[in-house]
Amino acid sequence: MNKQLGTPTINQKRCKKCGLCAKLCPRKVLEPGADGLPFAAHPEKCTACELCVSHCPDFAIELKSLQDNGHPVCSDKK
Repeated sequence: MNKQLGTPTINQKRCKKCGLCAKLCPRKVLEPGADGLPFAAHPEKCTACELCVSHCPDFAIELKSLQDNGHPVCSDKK
């Protein structure tokens, strides 16, 4: 069983719906919605690898890392 390590969120105003994040995600956490906007279809599979964040051309993805107890961790990464 894999442990969820993060939760990706998409900024709908910035996202241009290119689908790159869904294509790059090794765990298939992100999927395009009916409108083309990606969403976290399987957040429980997120390993917080940050591929989606680092390759998004629109800087539209934020990844919230989780502590062992499942609560978000404030990150100083910029």
